[in-house]
Amino acid sequence: MRLRRRFTKEYLEAGCDEVGRGCLCGPVVAASVILSPKFQAGYITDSKMLSAKKRLEVDQYIREHCLAFAIAEVGVETIDRHNILNASIHAMHLALENLHTQPEFILVDGNRFHPYNFIPHQCIVKGDSKFLSIACASILAKNYRDSLMMRLHEEFPEYGWDRNMGYCTKEHREALMKFGPTVHHRKSFRLDYFPTEEVLANS
Repeated sequence: MRLRRRFTKEYLEAGCDEVGRGCLCGPVVAASVILSPKFQAGYITDSKMLSAKKRLEVDQYIREHCLAFAIAEVGVETIDRHNILNASIHAMHLALENLHTQPEFILVDGNRFHPYNFIPHQCIVKGDSKFLSIACASILAKNYRDSLMMRLHEEFPEYGWDRNMGYCTKEHREALMKFGPTVHHRKSFRLDYFPTEEVLANS
């Protein structure tokens, strides 16, 4: 499905997305992308639909050809203190703040957002599969966080973070039961509750 380039015609738009909200450990990461008029979509789509190799190829193209981009992370301390929803929105605000060009309109993946800097915004459920700028943001955020979790895996290899990226897989659950939580785990999450595979598939 071809992604839409714009939500409005008159405003400079920034697409925002986050990754890692449903993980048991590690930071939540957000990215914001403003596309240039000549930006070519190519095979860019929702990051979940691309292989790791394709995401890395697209990542480089986005960075080199968009008008502006920024990536921000919010750590487990903030997640535990303010809850994952607020931490995710805060990460998106930080990404917007770090853009060297200020947008005039914000497109947000999902259905919740706090107003930022008096700039109008629109929340779009599954926006990363509908709008190009959000899809680009999802790719940058995903690649950044995956790379970060690979580095954390070297510190705690027992949990398989190089494969599960901190999500609640069987491997991760078994390691938690055997070794307990690390400093990178979110203490505000139910680390002693492990949903069934059916629940995970529908989450």
